[in-house]
Amino acid sequence: MAYSSDLTDAQWILLEPLLVIPSKRGPKHASDLRHVIDAMLYISHTECQWRFLPEQFGPWTRIWSQFRWWSRNGTWTRVLTTLHASSRIALGRKDLLLSMVVIDTHFARGASNGGVTFHNQGGPYGRTNGAKRIVCVDVNGLPLCVRVVPASTSEARAVELILEDLARTDADHRLELVLVDRGTAESAAQRLSARFKREVRRVGWDEPPRNESGAKVFRPIRHAWRVEVAHGHLVRRRRLARCFENTTASATGWLHVASIVEVLRSSS
Repeated sequence: MAYSSDLTDAQWILLEPLLVIPSKRGPKHASDLRHVIDAMLYISHTECQWRFLPEQFGPWTRIWSQFRWWSRNGTWTRVLTTLHASSRIALGRKDLLLSMVVIDTHFARGASNGGVTFHNQGGPYGRTNGAKRIVCVDVNGLPLCVRVVPASTSEARAVELILEDLARTDADHRLELVLVDRGTAESAAQRLSARFKREVRRVGWDEPPRNESGAKVFRPIRHAWRVEVAHGHLVRRRRLARCFENTTASATGWLHVASIVEVLRSSS
C-alpha cells in the first residue's frame, strides 16, 4: 500500500545516490533503503509514534535506528546541502553557491514524552518550555541549513551557529550578505560580520507601516519574508507541530527531513 507521503520515482532518483553508500550499518539494497525513507516520511507527515508505524514498513526499531544514525553522523546535513545545490540548477541559477542567505528562528512548544529533555524556557515572555528552530534559506526560500537548539538560545547565538555550520559544509564560499531580524542586536551583528568576514545585516521595521489613514498595515520585508514562508511550509509536517524530541540531534533530524522534502519538491 502506497501513501501520499511516499517518495516519487523522480525524487528517489535524486536521493538514491546520496544515501546508497556501502556501509556495515543499515540496509544494503536501494529498494530497502527507499522503504526506510518512506517510513520516516510517513512519521514526519502524520506524527505517528514509532511503535505505531504500519506493519508494512517492518520493525519500527530498524527505522528508528537508521534515523538515529543519520541524525548523528551528518548524513542529513550532507544530503540537504547537496540537494540544495541541485535545486539551484533546476531553478535556473548559474552558480551552485549562494551570495545571500536569510536566517530566522521559530519557537516550538515542547511536548516530551518524559525523561530528560533539552527543552527550556523561552518563547513568549520567556516562560514557555520548548525549542528554537533555526532555518537558513536562499532568495528562493529553499532551506540550506537548519538546526534546533534550546529555546533560551539568543538570536545572535542562533545566527552564529548557522554560520558555523555553513562554513563547516563549505557552503559559504560566495556568501557576502546575511539577513537577520532585529532580534539580533546591532553590536552582535557587527561582531559576527567581523568574525565571519560577511556582512550581517539587520532588517525589519522600526515602526509598523501605516496607510494614509494612519492604520497599521502588513508589508513584507524584501527577501526576509522568504524565511517566514519556509517556516510555515515546514510546520505543515505534523511531527513539527511541537517539539516531541528529547535531544537536539533528533529534533534537528526531523527538521532536516522536512527541509529535504521541500527541496526535493522544487527539484523534481
